[in-house]
Amino acid sequence: MMPMPDLVVQAMRSPASALALRPAQWDLLIRQARRTELLARLAYRFEQEGVLNDVPRAMRMHLVSAIRMSERHDHAVRWEIQCLQEELAQAPTRVALLKGAAYLIAGLPTARGRIFSDVDILVPRQHLERTESELMLHGWQHGEIDEYDQQYYRRWMHEIPPMRHVRRGTSIDVHHAILPETARVKVDTPALLAAVIPLAQAPGLFVLKPADMLLHSATHLFHEGELEKGLRDLFDLDSLLRHFGQAPAFWDELVPRARALGLARPLFYALRYTSQLLGTPVPQAVLDASAIGRPSALVLWIMDACYARALRPDHASADTAGTGTARFLLYVRSHWIRMPWHLLTYHLARKALLRLKKNDKEKTDVADADRQEA
Repeated sequence: MMPMPDLVVQAMRSPASALALRPAQWDLLIRQARRTELLARLAYRFEQEGVLNDVPRAMRMHLVSAIRMSERHDHAVRWEIQCLQEELAQAPTRVALLKGAAYLIAGLPTARGRIFSDVDILVPRQHLERTESELMLHGWQHGEIDEYDQQYYRRWMHEIPPMRHVRRGTSIDVHHAILPETARVKVDTPALLAAVIPLAQAPGLFVLKPADMLLHSATHLFHEGELEKGLRDLFDLDSLLRHFGQAPAFWDELVPRARALGLARPLFYALRYTSQLLGTPVPQAVLDASAIGRPSALVLWIMDACYARALRPDHASADTAGTGTARFLLYVRSHWIRMPWHLLTYHLARKALLRLKKNDKEKTDVADADRQEA
């Protein structure tokens, strides 16, 4: 598998090389980066490499603006985390921040320029109801959701329905596991929670330890079916590996920890595709050891073909032959590995029916509006 030739990938890997781009290529680079939610991260890469001021002025304005927006976003998230500290102070358990909020509050390079819309937390299943009650006492509410979706979340999923704060307008996802109960991969969630690390800068809150943080990011990406943010998440993995990999103990622990938690397969994919597509430096011994999660030759051939196309920028300029098919197959796969076939059939059929009803309603609304204008 060859490295991806997309402009945003090239610029992220080698910012200086982008200085030779023609105006039309610069325009396309900015569009790809914005579409893949990598614009602010790209701007920080230019700044880090000391070439931001060498970028053509019109394009530099987009990059500088993205940095400013990222700074405001980070400030808002820090405030939100401070509020959560107070609101969950009486929670009867450890509360671990996940993904973007964890990267930010832990001061990881992965957080630089990473924009996200909600805060994710993880609590033990036995304390889920009490945690939810504490949040509701402090102004968090569930949005409108029908009875089927309510049962779907609470019976089958690894999280409760999303919650939104009535005053701040912010969103939170409360997880009790990192994969659904019905998933084919069975994760040792108690072991994950037993190893969380307290945050000195946010007393009362925790984050996953380095190996577990990497494994959670890998699991999220390679069980996800909608890959609009797939390239961004792949760069998350690249950043985490480069940062944590500076400590030899991280590499020594990574594969054994994946095996212990039941996450050897997503780790195999994470190391394979970051090293092959982004040039992430992974020790050969670790790559060899990760083969415990390797699928059969046929499955791996299919996965390589799909992810080589699906992990490209979600932009028309990056589409190749088979891109749409690859993303569709990975979408189906994500449901197949998350739910048994009888639940999956009913769930997808219901979603398809609702989508048809929504389309019919939109067409009716448009027709009514046209008649009124006439």
